[in-house]
Amino acid sequence: MPNRLRLNRRSFLRRAGLAAALPVMGCSAVRGMSKKGGRRPNVILVMTDDQGYGDLHCHGNEVIVTPNLDKLHSQSVRLTNFHVDPTCSPTRSALMTGRYSSRTGVWHTIMGRSILSRDEATMADVFSASGYATGIFGKWHLGDNYPYRPQDRGFGEVLIHGGGGVGQGPDYWGNTYFDDTYFHNGQEEKFEGYCTDIWFDNAMKFIEANKNRPFFCYIPTNAPHGPYNVAEKYSKPYRDKGIQANQANFYGMITNIDENVGRLTGRLRTLGLEENTILIFMTDNGTSAGAAGGMRGMKGSQYEGGHRVPFFLRWPGGGLGGGRDIAALTAHIDVLPTLIDLCGLKEPRGVMFDGTSLAALLQGSDEDWPARTLLVHSQRIEHPRKWRTSAVMTNQWRLINGTQLYCIQSDPFQKSNVADSHPAVVEEMRRSYEQWWADLAKGFDDYCEIVLGSDKENPTRLMSHDWHGADPAWSQHAVRNAAKSNGFWAVQVERDGEYEFALRRWPREVDKPINAAINGGKAISASKARIRIADIDQSKPVGDDDVEAKFRLKLKAGSARLETWFIDEDGQSRGAYYCYVKRL
Repeated sequence: MPNRLRLNRRSFLRRAGLAAALPVMGCSAVRGMSKKGGRRPNVILVMTDDQGYGDLHCHGNEVIVTPNLDKLHSQSVRLTNFHVDPTCSPTRSALMTGRYSSRTGVWHTIMGRSILSRDEATMADVFSASGYATGIFGKWHLGDNYPYRPQDRGFGEVLIHGGGGVGQGPDYWGNTYFDDTYFHNGQEEKFEGYCTDIWFDNAMKFIEANKNRPFFCYIPTNAPHGPYNVAEKYSKPYRDKGIQANQANFYGMITNIDENVGRLTGRLRTLGLEENTILIFMTDNGTSAGAAGGMRGMKGSQYEGGHRVPFFLRWPGGGLGGGRDIAALTAHIDVLPTLIDLCGLKEPRGVMFDGTSLAALLQGSDEDWPARTLLVHSQRIEHPRKWRTSAVMTNQWRLINGTQLYCIQSDPFQKSNVADSHPAVVEEMRRSYEQWWADLAKGFDDYCEIVLGSDKENPTRLMSHDWHGADPAWSQHAVRNAAKSNGFWAVQVERDGEYEFALRRWPREVDKPINAAINGGKAISASKARIRIADIDQSKPVGDDDVEAKFRLKLKAGSARLETWFIDEDGQSRGAYYCYVKRL
């Protein structure tokens, strides 16, 4: 999938030692130091989930209470025309790589299409190669198995939930946002408290532990993504204002985030790190339950409300000068090139970024900033379709789905389609899209294969969230209610050998019979389990008390599709939502 002219991630990491001896090109070496000299700046990147442009008091929302984010806004350089993908994983992949999401293998949030290609160099890889301590605290959503986990992608300290949200299928069973079990450096660990508080608590421990060296701290919260669970003290003030319950909880989750941002900035001051720390706040897509700031569309939309989001950057010691807006067209793909420049990082050799460094813009030199065209789309299907839920953007225009044209400067709410009046503009923007699509489409049929049998992850726990095919069972709710769905996992057997496959309806932390119902869910009546991988197809009976169906198979190394079934007496079936694979 990666562009064939680009060195892959492994080549970059292999050559990083050589790159260390070479000078950093351009102005990075100067920008990479604080005004006082000394070490390179620290970087903290906070990205919230499903919080839109209008879900901040400083952006005109008179209902929501966000005093700490409002203060950060007043101290920051703000990119007011900053865009991301309309949904979670695509934004994360583009942010981590500086490359369009679909180029990296990511154009959905499930279905194996939320997995970041193993050949991509990530932001954490780049920081790590330049000697930074790296940590992630919160939501990864770019792969739950080797070689796609954050600990495989450059992060030295990892504390995350599974899948795309707390309580989704790949997450630890039964997590509710409170007193949950998360994955700490690859191991299950029980925590006390609220999820957002836990992410920030542990991020601050990481910061304090690395206060004497440069660090990159990534805090991608799962909040305020649904389910909208938050303590009463945060939601009640909004209900008292007459806000309906769901939105009151949503706003309460943001107020809790705001409180944690205040704790974070206070800790930076206490540790003496505020001056030489680049602190970024952004969100991953448009709002899911709040305000779009008057813009058309919400999360998932091709209109502005789906992908135009806040972006604040504060660096007191970097001489950027806060409290000002930049209206130039910018995007998530620009963040990594910008940080390479600001921090004086070793640029990954051969990587062809789709984004560009915004260092000159941030420093106030925007008079000669060139015109550019950016593109986003929201596919959310197995194989992308041309023009589906798409936006082609310039500073003046927005072309939607290839047919609707809006002058964003005079019509920011996208009410008047002027395509018929500007056919030349439509044609030029369609041509830009066609070139972009032709470049991306080379990899649309590739799979990001989960590796089986590696020493890095043995056993491997597979979950139906990553099934390829229509309508996979991606949530614990679907598992509980025995969704009649199936698909295949795209896998790569790392080496020849004997492998044990344990087909399960419930994950091992639940340990209930395949046919049992739990927590008000649905019982099933499976009588047979079946597995198919490569040229092997085997079945065995399932008893009423069986918690799993085990198969021992001799496999050859290579790519394969792994399919499973639990089959009822009447012939109806569903896949095994969980499959544990161990090389023996």
